[in-house]
Amino acid sequence: MGTGTFVKDRKVASSRKRRKTKTVASSRGIDIPLLLTVVALLVFGLVMLYSASWDFSLGAYGDPMQMFIRQAIWMGLGILGAAILTLFDYHRWRKLILLAMALTIILLVSLLLLSEIRFNAKRAFFDGSVQPSELAKLISIIYLAVWMFSKRQSLQDIQLGLIPLGMILGIVGGLIYLQPDLSAAGTVLILGGLLFFLAGGDLKQIIFLMIVAVLGGWMVVRISPTGAERVGDFINGIKDPTQASYHVRRSFEAIVNGGIFGTGIGRGETKLLGLPVPPTDSIFAVVAEELGLVGSVMLIGLYAALVWRGMVIARRAPDMLGTLLASGLSLWIGLEALINMAVMVGLMPFAGNALPFISAGGSNLVVSLAAIGILLNISRQSGMTVVEGNDWRSFGAVVDLRWRNRRRRVSRARRS
Repeated sequence: MGTGTFVKDRKVASSRKRRKTKTVASSRGIDIPLLLTVVALLVFGLVMLYSASWDFSLGAYGDPMQMFIRQAIWMGLGILGAAILTLFDYHRWRKLILLAMALTIILLVSLLLLSEIRFNAKRAFFDGSVQPSELAKLISIIYLAVWMFSKRQSLQDIQLGLIPLGMILGIVGGLIYLQPDLSAAGTVLILGGLLFFLAGGDLKQIIFLMIVAVLGGWMVVRISPTGAERVGDFINGIKDPTQASYHVRRSFEAIVNGGIFGTGIGRGETKLLGLPVPPTDSIFAVVAEELGLVGSVMLIGLYAALVWRGMVIARRAPDMLGTLLASGLSLWIGLEALINMAVMVGLMPFAGNALPFISAGGSNLVVSLAAIGILLNISRQSGMTVVEGNDWRSFGAVVDLRWRNRRRRVSRARRS
């Protein structure tokens, strides 16, 4: 056998080996700035939760530590789940997401059929401890990312892109709306539109989707007494802050009391004198009163850092699936925080979104930490290289996905 035949055989064998290989193991490791940011938010959250909840917990449960201890337990479970998801290859969601979505829909339907009415709504199981709508947000992001990745070549086709997307969002958002939970349903719809935009959906379809969303929101406000009341209070508050809802007026009082440097942790008075649910929806008002403008800006900076690191992870992701997951999950946490804080300062109609990692509530805390686990797993694979034989593709940086490539509207698919 000649030298030429031997070299040819080696090339063929090498080519076959490359086709069987999915990635080259050269990962960067977990994103340390993201991890430190989340740790800071968790510690900050525990401190502020105890300050905001001891009086409320004493009145509701007879124990000033009850809510704090329960939050610490949920945090432990969430950290365990995040650690597992950090080691769980995010590509495996492609095989599991259909089952996860089916179970989520079953939970949402069961909630409407079996759960008892609390505060004029059916939102939780086990005496308010488990809220399936929080899980639905996370699963919807994963499902949409996997679906858009698998349909990336046909998203421009309205029959294969916009219409199926509308059906997916309509089913999940509709089941959440029936609880009723207007803010959670709106969050799912907004995130669906953002992911469709980032995945390369046609601009005309996106504009059409926005028009439909605005009309749908207007109809909901007209039909729903709760929605109409909240929008009415918001408009009145914009015209005259003294005419805002009671909740927002007490929040303004806390912010004014806090000033620049705050009254000090544990020394806030508004939480004791009528601020509604200070450990949950109103906890940002407690932060503003006790830590002042300085503490509030620090908290906003932590959320901004989290979203920034999520975008960095999305940019470095080895494929489009990782890009969509990282951008969707980080934008979701940022959106939840933005809505909660904007409501407390009267810049949005009242919504029941929790302040991630800060507000009391096991469901939101656990799913938020699960999102962080998936982000860390994507960051672990950010140095891996897609090679021949693997159909995964990267659309590059999220920030370059639609606007800053200075060439086409949608970046050309390329191998990392």
